[in-house]
This record gives sequence, structure tokens and C-alpha cells, in this order.
Amino acid sequence: MIMIKQYINLFKLRIGVVITLAALGGMAITPGQALTGWQVLVLSLTVMMASAAAGAFNQYFERDIDAKMARTRNRPFVSGFFQHGPKWLVIIGLMLAVAVTSAAFAFNAMTALNIFLGAFTYAIVYTAWLKRRTWLNIVFGGLAGSFAVLAGAAAVDPSFGPLPGLLALVLFLWTPPHFWSLAIAIRDQYAAAGVPMLPVVKGDKKAARIILGHTILMVSVSLLPGFYGLGWIYLSGALLGGVYFITKSVRLLNNPTKQAAMANFFASLIQFGVLMIALMLEVNFAA
Repeated sequence: MIMIKQYINLFKLRIGVVITLAALGGMAITPGQALTGWQVLVLSLTVMMASAAAGAFNQYFERDIDAKMARTRNRPFVSGFFQHGPKWLVIIGLMLAVAVTSAAFAFNAMTALNIFLGAFTYAIVYTAWLKRRTWLNIVFGGLAGSFAVLAGAAAVDPSFGPLPGLLALVLFLWTPPHFWSLAIAIRDQYAAAGVPMLPVVKGDKKAARIILGHTILMVSVSLLPGFYGLGWIYLSGALLGGVYFITKSVRLLNNPTKQAAMANFFASLIQFGVLMIALMLEVNFAA
């Protein structure tokens, strides 16, 4: 059981679930021939494996930062449960290669390319390049979720239409307020580790104001698929989840405490979950 927990931690499988749901959302929202059951399974596994590879690289590269933060000091490379060494780079590279190659054979080159770009964005652009340099790190890091949406869409139709493009934009806008809310809650830890997350650089109040702006924009964009063929089930979910997230973001702005920040962090997960459920219900059950 301890070994399983360590692998879940190392490969960031919780994030992997969100990324995989994004890919399935892109698949569901794209008009075209529905994928077979085994194709849906292959899409899920390849996206999850690529996300796991990127998550493991994140922990491999950030071992020094993780050691300085209470939230991450028990990660397996810091604790010594897994020995930090070049063999892990080989394992990570093989995982990504298998995921990308499998997607290319099962679907097409565009699906494989977007799966690769999602992992590359999180591992290299966000983790290795931007995270220690600018508070805009997670803004560009949010593209990882967008590429997952596009990978799912490309598995159905490599020529993207407006619906998967809008959902990809929703994921791009969703990621910053999600992570910035957590960053407010653990701002002191990021500051001690020297990571220029938004609250560290701009302060909690201004960060909360930016979070609210991002959230309002994201929710507004999430309603646009209703103008491109999606009906009342999707719109109801987008509106209900969006209003809930905005309400929590307003409360965070009025009272930017750690408790309010964590409430907003969980609200972002609820909003995302409600949006995906509504999307699946709309696509599969609406008349």
C-alpha cells in the first residue's frame, strides 16, 4: 500500500485524472464518428501515461524546491523512497515515447502531437523554464490541459472545429485561478522556496483580484459552446458550476485568507467536474 501511494505521488495521478477527463471532454465535444470502447481506453491510457511522465519529471527536476516546502517535502525523491538518478529520466522518456507512439498508431499524428505537446509544456515550459523565473509560469503551464482537449478532439477528427477549441480555451483559463488559489494558501512555502508564484510577487489581495477576473472570463467562455450546438444540459452545468466558482472567488477577494483560498481551490475542482459531467450528459443523452 505504501508503494502504491508513492507511485501515485510520483506520477501525480490526481492531476493525470483531470488531464484525462479534459481529453475525454475534447473527444465527446467533437462532431464525428464516435470512438469504439477500446479506442476510448487507449486514448485515456496514453494521455494518462504522458501526464504521469510529465509529473514524474516535475518531481525529478524540483527535488530541491520540494525539500523546502511542507506540502512537498514527503515526495519520494525528497524522502529517499525512490533514489534520484538518471535511470528515472530513461523511465520517464520511455513512458512518454510509448504514450505518443501508441496514440499515433491507434489514431493519427495530430493526436500524438498534442499528447506530446501537453507533456512537454508541463515538464519543460512550466517546470524547467518558467516556474522559477516568473509568476506567469502557470498561465503558460495551463496549455497542458488545452493540449489534452485537442488530443481527444483529434482522435475523432484531426481538423479542429470551434467546440474543441472553446473547451481548450476554457482549460487554459481554468488552470491559473485553480493553482493561484492554492498558492495563496501556501504562499509562505513558495516564498521560502524562492518560487515567484503570483501571491508571492503581487500579494494575496491583488492575486485574489486577478483570480476573480480569470474566473469570470473562464466561465463566460464556458457558456459559448451553447452557441455552437450544445443544449440546455451543458449550459445548465456550465452556469451552475460557474456561478459557484465565481461566488467563492468573490469571497476570496473580500477575505483573502488561507481558508478562503482553499475553498476556492476546491470550488475550481467542483466547477470543472460539473462542467465535464454536463458535457458528457449533453453529448450522450440530449435529444
